Formats: sequence, C-alpha cells, structure tokens
Amino acid sequence: MKKGNGETGRAGLPGGPGDDGATSLRIVIAEPHSMVSLLGSRDKLLHVIEDAFESDIHVRGNEITVTGSANEAAVIGEVFDELTRLVASGTEVTTDVVERSVAMLRRKSGARPADVLTLDILSSRGRTIRPKTLNQKRYVDAIDNHTIVFAIGPAGTGKTYLAMAKAVKALQAKDVNRIILTRPAVEAGERLGFLPGTLYEKIDPYLRPLYDALHDMVDPDSIPRLLAAGTIEIAPLAYMRGRSLNDSFIILDEAQNTSAEQMKMFLTRLGFGSQVVVTGDVTQVDLPAGQVSGLRVVQDVLEGVPDVYFCKLTAHDVVRHKLVADIVDAYARYDAAKAAAEASRLPASRARRDAGRAR
Repeated sequence: MKKGNGETGRAGLPGGPGDDGATSLRIVIAEPHSMVSLLGSRDKLLHVIEDAFESDIHVRGNEITVTGSANEAAVIGEVFDELTRLVASGTEVTTDVVERSVAMLRRKSGARPADVLTLDILSSRGRTIRPKTLNQKRYVDAIDNHTIVFAIGPAGTGKTYLAMAKAVKALQAKDVNRIILTRPAVEAGERLGFLPGTLYEKIDPYLRPLYDALHDMVDPDSIPRLLAAGTIEIAPLAYMRGRSLNDSFIILDEAQNTSAEQMKMFLTRLGFGSQVVVTGDVTQVDLPAGQVSGLRVVQDVLEGVPDVYFCKLTAHDVVRHKLVADIVDAYARYDAAKAAAEASRLPASRARRDAGRAR
C-alpha cells in the first residue's frame, strides 16, 4: 500500500476487482492531506460522492471504506485518487470539481480528471480559467496544435469563452499582435434596418457577448485603449470582407448564422502568423428559411484538410447551470423523435403520390 504525497493507499477485501458481487475497498489518505479539503466542510464533498453512487462510504480518521459492487468501488477509489491529486496540486476542490471528476471516470474516457482540471489557460483578475471537461481540454489542445479550429456544440459549453482566453494569452505572450473578434449580425426575427439608432448602436447589441467575455479577462480600464489602438477589434462579420489578417488571433462567434459564402469569405481572410477559431451551434440557426448554414456546409468541405480541426462538444460539456445540460438533452431527444416521425410518414405519403400517378 502506497502512502505518498498526492497518492492514496488502497486495499481490496473479499470480492476483489473484476467481481461484480459485493466488495469492500479500504482507502488510506496520505497524512499530509487535509481531510477537510478532500471531503469538504461538514462532509459536503463526501455527500456529493455518496449521492452519485449506491455504495456505502464510511470515513474514520484518514481511512475511507467503500462497500458495494466491485466495479463501483473501483470507480470510487479512482475518484478519491484524483481528488487527492487535485488537493496536492493546490487546486480548490469544489462540488463542481467532484461532479465533473465522477462524470469523467464513469465514462471511462481514459483521461485523468486531475490532468484536465489543472490545465491553466489564463490567470486574470484573481481567478484562473481552465477547461472543465475532457472535450474542453481537447479543444484547448487543438488550438495549440492547429491553425484553424472549429468548436461546434450547444450553448454553455465554453466554446467562445475558452477561445477568448487562448486569444488573450497569445496576445500577452506576443505570439500575435492583435485579437479580432467577429460575429454575424443576424438574430431571430430582427434585421438591422428595423432597429433604432445609428449603425454602431444597431450593431453593438450583437457584439455585446464578446465585450462581456473580454471584460472577464482583461483589465476593463485598458480595454478602451486596446480598442482605440486596434490591438483588440470587435466588429461584425461583414467588416472582414476584402481584408488579409496577419499575426492575429481571429475568433468567429455564432458561426451557425453565416451563409456558405460568408464562411468562405471569412476563412480566406487568414493571413501569415494568424490563428482562427470558429464557434457555433448548428441547432440554433437564425438564418432565413431555406438558407443553409455555412457552419453545416464547411464540415463537409474541409473534411480531411490538414491543419484544420473540428471539435464536437456535447451536453456533457455544459458548464452553466446543471439545468442547461438537461434542456439541451431534452431538445435533442425532441428533435430526434420529430425526425423519426417525419421519416416514418415519408414513405406513406410517397406511396400515395405514386398511387395517384398510376391512376
């Protein structure tokens, strides 16, 4: 049994690993670790683990005994291993961290939660921005390794926020000379011409989410200066036409609302020394009926092109309120059921048409 910094000691009692019957697993936490940091004030974190599993978990001193199925006990042992590593690294273990660690280990992705949840992207204004899921880590790693990265997934999966953090980091490291943030000025049921105010006042609401994310990562007092100098540019997609963007970190947000022509126009703005990240959700297209989203088309067009990476995020990667993930899943089920119902009606309607033609 190992007892070292960042490690737990584990001993299996009757019904060892591989046996689906009842088993008992004893976990010994290394002395330097604070059990309060590991289990939470008033065992708040322990209760999260207990609620996630059916096994009985008992704590006495620095020993934790798990009684339940062998498979579940093994996962619980891995959870405490990972939480111990997180505590040893100085990472604050919260209920969210515990829930995400449990989810990652249950999906048996092969990734260690401690490796995912300790990857620092950017430290700003007293807090650190990190990926919170395995797919988010893959997304961040892809930005490091590819010139053009597409992040496609539902709302709340951190697509834009993580890209913004990587852009600010690249600017601070002088890997790029400027950041360009853009999105199409298209929203459900509205067109710019019908909105009150000057052109700037009409466009500003569409770009506001980008300003909000930027304020989380850059000193707000410096933003007007950076905008005035052109070091950071926030503009609607139409303003990109005819330009060649060198030494820039370019983010296209809400890309599902681009046409195929707009997407081609944007991607061909890529200049030397630049990085492009395109984010969007193909389930929330606000284009006029009958117009195909450029984000849908580009997946087929650029498939297999080197140095282009498509990252797919899912409801498992939602980092907003827990209910958001449930909402995303509910809509996905609804859309799938609707598509299946339409597919089943299609042959019958076609048969009726064929019969009518025969007459």
